[in-house]
Amino acid sequence: MEKDNIAVGLDIGTTKIVAMIGKKNEYGKLEILGIGKSKSLGVARGVVNNITQTIQSIQQAILEAENNSGYKIKDVVVGIAGQHIRSIQHTDYISRNNPEEVIGEKDIQLLIDQVNKLAMLPGEEIIHVLPQEFKIDGQSEIKEPIGMYGGRLESSFHVVVGQASSIRNVGRCIQSSGIELSGLTLEPLASADAVLSQEEKEAGVALIDIGGGTTDLAIFKDGIIRHTAVIPFGGNVITDDIKEGCSIIEKQAELLKIKFGSAWPGENKDNEIVSIPGLRGREPKEISLKNLSKIIHARVVEIVEQVFAEIKAYGHEDPRKKLIAGIVLTGGGAQLKHIKQLVEYITGMDTRIGYPNEHLAGNSSEEISSPLFATAVGLVMNSIENSTQSAVRMELVNELPKVVYRNVPPQTQQPVQQRYEVEENYVERVETIEDSRNNGTKEESTETKIRRSFFDRYVDKIKDFLDNAE
Repeated sequence: MEKDNIAVGLDIGTTKIVAMIGKKNEYGKLEILGIGKSKSLGVARGVVNNITQTIQSIQQAILEAENNSGYKIKDVVVGIAGQHIRSIQHTDYISRNNPEEVIGEKDIQLLIDQVNKLAMLPGEEIIHVLPQEFKIDGQSEIKEPIGMYGGRLESSFHVVVGQASSIRNVGRCIQSSGIELSGLTLEPLASADAVLSQEEKEAGVALIDIGGGTTDLAIFKDGIIRHTAVIPFGGNVITDDIKEGCSIIEKQAELLKIKFGSAWPGENKDNEIVSIPGLRGREPKEISLKNLSKIIHARVVEIVEQVFAEIKAYGHEDPRKKLIAGIVLTGGGAQLKHIKQLVEYITGMDTRIGYPNEHLAGNSSEEISSPLFATAVGLVMNSIENSTQSAVRMELVNELPKVVYRNVPPQTQQPVQQRYEVEENYVERVETIEDSRNNGTKEESTETKIRRSFFDRYVDKIKDFLDNAE
């Protein structure tokens, strides 16, 4: 009998931290076993700026997810974002010693290693190397080079770069929360996995993930990632504008935005007014919904125009690079009323709101199907792809055998484990997972292999750094 592969994703956002536990059901859909959510303290624009507060927020989200699911979390796949992330396009090649030999994984790995040696700005590190298209002896548009003959192997790469210190701070927070880091994924890529179809990626699509602190962009064409960017503005700046413009406190501004906010001022009549309780016995404040929409509209236009500038920089206006599937909006900001219409008006591109429900099991709650959880769902999907066994049932944890001592002389005293049936099941479970990871016969694409081997090495590098730092 096949054992369940329990996966855990951790989305460390600017406004919220989400821990999500899931597994694949018999129909290949994602079944969410538990979810934990906490207010994100200590994170600004996707970057950790207070270690202690971030650790507390992570622990709170993890605990809630464990209590909801009945599983004990061991390790997590974490999303990386933040204003320090940037991406570059790079082309590199290797000359093979023996063109009569078929191209194998070691050739591609050699090419990847060469890209990893690229000189970056001080304090920056390459965190993601994504192959786009290969070229063999001048023959272009090759997606799968393994098994082919050739002397010169060339490839274009999408290289994602970030501040090493910011990534290590995330690793430190996770380790200090009592769990392990099993993988890293760029958040726009996780969101893309959750809300985009393969047809959209082939046709050409721009995913815009509007979070609390940042707006992430990922552009796909011909099924390949072409461009990523992180805009350092999100829902929080809209809330700040409302707070300043209406002279109210942040909590009230956030509620106003969610309940009455609209990105299209023409929708509200002049006589529509909402009354807000005054502070400490002061008179209530009356705020015109038309004015509220004007404040929101101005900031959303600014964010969308910055994202559209990135889409143009990719080359969307070139007929060969045209994004036929248009734009998909996701993240908490995508829930703002009339934002879809505003994005269509500014960009002239077809737009839809992206929900992660396509990959979720039919019995999933409406809350989990919200764009708010798109990144978390994508991270769980990534964890399942990596075949991680990230959580075990609470009863298995509680019933694991204790170490006991027999009556033997002190100098020869050896710990002997009592053997219970549950222990054997547990060991068998873990071994089965390890075997499936090491000896799985499932064929993987070159891109998947590269992404996995690269992240395995990068996570190991972060773990080594953290261990040595102690």
